[in-house]
Amino acid sequence: MSLTDTAVRAAKAKGKPFKLSDGGGLHLLVATTGAKLWRYAYRFDGKQKLLAIGPYTLPGSAEVRTSLAQARDLRNSARRLLDGGIDPSQQRKADRIAVTLAARATFAELGEDWFKVKMAGKGQRTIERAIWLLKVLNADLGARPAKAIEPPELLEVLRKIEARGHHETTARARSLASSIFRFGIAAGRCQRDPAADLRGALTTAKATPRAAITDPDGIGSLMRAIKSYQGDTTTRLALQLIALTFVRPGEIRFAELDEFDDDKKVWEIPGERMKMRRDHLVPLSAQARDILKELRERTSSFPSGTRFAFPSLITRNRPISENTMNTALRRLGYGQDEMCAHGFRAMASTRLNEMNHWKPEVIERQLAHVDKNSVRRAYNRAEYWTERVEMMQAWADYLDQLAGRLL
Repeated sequence: MSLTDTAVRAAKAKGKPFKLSDGGGLHLLVATTGAKLWRYAYRFDGKQKLLAIGPYTLPGSAEVRTSLAQARDLRNSARRLLDGGIDPSQQRKADRIAVTLAARATFAELGEDWFKVKMAGKGQRTIERAIWLLKVLNADLGARPAKAIEPPELLEVLRKIEARGHHETTARARSLASSIFRFGIAAGRCQRDPAADLRGALTTAKATPRAAITDPDGIGSLMRAIKSYQGDTTTRLALQLIALTFVRPGEIRFAELDEFDDDKKVWEIPGERMKMRRDHLVPLSAQARDILKELRERTSSFPSGTRFAFPSLITRNRPISENTMNTALRRLGYGQDEMCAHGFRAMASTRLNEMNHWKPEVIERQLAHVDKNSVRRAYNRAEYWTERVEMMQAWADYLDQLAGRLL
């Protein structure tokens, strides 16, 4: 028998809770406190469940919060969800999450949430760049509702960066903004990605090859100059090791002493520091192991010690800065258009390929390059370890040979 408004109003609390059924799964729960609460009982996926519809009245109050008619409407809405194969309880949770996320609706808030999810486990350099780009974008867009930002508004912000001649930064800022908007779409916090409409609207950055010395005589002079470097010993050792291993500058900067295994004669670089997020092994030549021996002797003398192989002069708890090696090269007389820290990779790649003794795939694997062909990459798991060990020792010997050559 269905309930009436009169019966609902007249229900009084008893010594224990009791129910008054309205039919169709809807009932009124009368608590011992005097509260009257609407509940909807249903089955979903073979399980009995209960959905709180809302209070009729609260303890000590005669104000009707959810009338009988309203409770029936809410029950009917829940039934329609069930008919569509949706659990009303789960839908309510999803709605609450959506409301919570909608409250964090500005571009800055969306960017903050994106950062927490997408930057987890990323390398320090990647994190620093994202923080800086977010700061640039937030200066103009941070307080704006993310869903209200249209392509012309974003374009105006990006053109401010472009006007300063920073074309690569502009491209990175557009890409990051696009990633944030796509994250917002997935989270239900915006409807579209305005950055996607800006392709072709900005000046394309021209790729500039990094400065590198690749001729044998020039390499010999460079290695002699590095060996005679009069600045900080740690910087000299960093330059010598990057020349011997031709890893990326960031991989040298953040190298930790316990990554180097003298017994196995290998440097194990963890994937979180690699550009392609894959662990990378570097065979250590006899010359590289001599550098590491000198490093350990030097760092062991520090009062507080350090985990970094190349600690900063300012504080041993941080590595050398990203400009340290380039600044040292400038002090040695090499201009920014002649040689840079990243140029040691091009130097090694050029000379090793021109020797015609090593297969290109061996050189590419040691450079930690990933095959752009996804199918070939999936099937070619070869590491070429034996050849790489031989090649790295031959490269170190070649550098010694060039350094000892008289011009």
